[in-house]
Amino acid sequence: MRKSELIIVFIIFISFAIAFWLYPQMPQMMVSHWDCQGRADGYMSKFWALFLMPIISLFMFFLFLLVPKIDPLKHNIEKFRKYFDAFIVISFLFLFYLYLLTILWNLGLRFDFVKFLVPAFSFLFFWCGILIEKAKRNWFFGIRTPWTLSSDKVWERTQKLGGKLFKILAIISFLGIIFPDFAIFFLIVPLLLITIYLFIYSYFQYQKENKA
Repeated sequence: MRKSELIIVFIIFISFAIAFWLYPQMPQMMVSHWDCQGRADGYMSKFWALFLMPIISLFMFFLFLLVPKIDPLKHNIEKFRKYFDAFIVISFLFLFYLYLLTILWNLGLRFDFVKFLVPAFSFLFFWCGILIEKAKRNWFFGIRTPWTLSSDKVWERTQKLGGKLFKILAIISFLGIIFPDFAIFFLIVPLLLITIYLFIYSYFQYQKENKA
């Protein structure tokens, strides 16, 4: 088993252990959702509030084990495997962090949920940028459009640009700590613009290559 897989198994094990340990002392209904101002506005039964995240993590673990084996271009995944593994670990740590915030809130600790989420999202987006820059052509990770998947050159150009833009997104989204009321806008608006731009960019790069 790879080192990254061992770390993920440990994270999942701790998640289930926390769920079983806290189950008897938690209220029947637990807060499970917050609005963009950090106000609690959603509830679910304590079983699902405690066990949903560990179950999702377990499902994702098996999915990530499967992806490098079923991708038609799996040999390319091996070329950036260390970045792929690192990103997967960071993704599970991100989920575990969200899980802990939810637990702490339901244990009575009060804090600005948005301010605690913003750094986590910024860090995740930065690592998205690193993975995108390093990714070789495959069917599951990176900026995948009909044109990037049809050309190695278009793929490389689009991923290089996409990686830089996602790193910029990480910096922009971090402004949500300073302006928490607008945190969702610092996250969603740049993400949508980057997605649209990269889609169009890959198309024109493909047309440019064909003309050449």
